[in-house]
Amino acid sequence: MNSRKKDVGKVLVFGKNGQVGAQILRLLSAQGACCQGADIDDIDLTDTDRIKEFMVSANPDWVINCAAHTAVDRAQSEEQLSHTLNVAAPQAMANACAALGCGFIHYSTDYVFDGTAAMPYAEDDLGNPQSVYGKTKYAGEQAVLSVLPAAIIFRTAWVYSRNGSNFVNTMLRLAGEKSEINVVDDQTGSPTLADDLARVTVNIINKIAAGDVEHQGGVFHATGKGEITWFEFCKAILELSKIDNVNIVPISTSDYPTPAPRPGYSVLSNKKLKDVYAEEMPQWKDSLARCLLEQ
Repeated sequence: MNSRKKDVGKVLVFGKNGQVGAQILRLLSAQGACCQGADIDDIDLTDTDRIKEFMVSANPDWVINCAAHTAVDRAQSEEQLSHTLNVAAPQAMANACAALGCGFIHYSTDYVFDGTAAMPYAEDDLGNPQSVYGKTKYAGEQAVLSVLPAAIIFRTAWVYSRNGSNFVNTMLRLAGEKSEINVVDDQTGSPTLADDLARVTVNIINKIAAGDVEHQGGVFHATGKGEITWFEFCKAILELSKIDNVNIVPISTSDYPTPAPRPGYSVLSNKKLKDVYAEEMPQWKDSLARCLLEQ
């Protein structure tokens, strides 16, 4: 390994107030990197013509796009907005990165798969998204790589932190309001702590800057290790939080219909991430325990 510390340069993070974006900016700031965050107050990403102008003004060495239309059910009735934010905007960023000669990291989702597999999905498994959200995120991957093959795309899943709207915070809130919670027990995936995903992202940028690894573009999976159902995840959240006065009832997906279909099995293999960038994601339960210690 090259022991010399090299500056990653200036990093521009779209989606600065999101779970992952906020953590990336925190980590970059802690290491003294020059970083700039952007969100809706800084630029309207539905105005794709403005994206290149904004990026030229920022003059970054790296662009990290954490922004997206992530309201899975609402996307079913907001198809055009979902396409704009999940396809057109990242493609415009990729085009600008190609013109500026800077690196680009973009995030995608396990929803690009239909969930019919019996073993973890690899990056080259054929996508077959079933929802508008999944279809636009899958199209966004293809749009980005078509103009910038060196772009790094991280597919992730079930992202949570102690901040923002996510499953962990929702379950803790419901546990304070109800004596019984119904939770789906036939959807299996891998919970991913936003801090872990941010750490891997920043580590890879640092390694590339230092010359410790070769910059390789393409799709990489990055999720917490292991697999569980939402019901099992809820049980772990309450157990680790020492909440024992709430009855958790397992239900089927058909008992809790939603506008957007969910994949029944969306576990992703992280092998490529380790093979190419020598990065590993922690076990989901270890990460959950760390998260719940935060106040």
